[in-house]
Amino acid sequence: MADNGINKGRRRFLVGATSVVGAVGAVGVAVPFVASWQPSARARAAGAPVQADISRLEPGQRMTVEWRGRPIWIINRTPEMIERTEALNADSLADPDSEVPQQPVYVTSELRSIRPEIGVLIGICTHLGCSPLFRPEPDAEGVGVDNWPGGFFCPCHGSRFDLAGRVFSNVPAPTNLEVPPYRFENDDIIVVGEDEETA
Repeated sequence: MADNGINKGRRRFLVGATSVVGAVGAVGVAVPFVASWQPSARARAAGAPVQADISRLEPGQRMTVEWRGRPIWIINRTPEMIERTEALNADSLADPDSEVPQQPVYVTSELRSIRPEIGVLIGICTHLGCSPLFRPEPDAEGVGVDNWPGGFFCPCHGSRFDLAGRVFSNVPAPTNLEVPPYRFENDDIIVVGEDEETA
């Protein structure tokens, strides 16, 4: 009788230990499997879309996300910033109507955005690939021009862009800042790298 008790206890222990090891093994297999559903680093570098949550982006601020290894600037423009940008004299800009295709076809306003208050730009100067500084305030110091309306200034070679990414005349940068393909998933989520029309 004593032997049967020992065997039952041993059997219970072995069944329990096997169950625990099996459960750990199942989790070990499931974690990489679920992780494989996410885009790989190679896919992200090749252009997999990225999501940006703008719910906490205050008016007048800029945030940065990365897409294809490049900084993507998302700007929440205030009504005053919009007014200053729209009031710019077209003669002060090299390409005020964005005739050089640096943006998706569905971005047609002079603010170069789907929604007037939210600007989405690739934060790389079109001259030599530097990253311009965000100088949104009018007459900001260090920009080197009078009547600065606010925008982006590249201190490397002096290129300047307005708050819609349009390049000013007589600076080294030849074209406007690029607008990546993007769409709004909802009021708070922007998907960068995916066109509005193909979603």
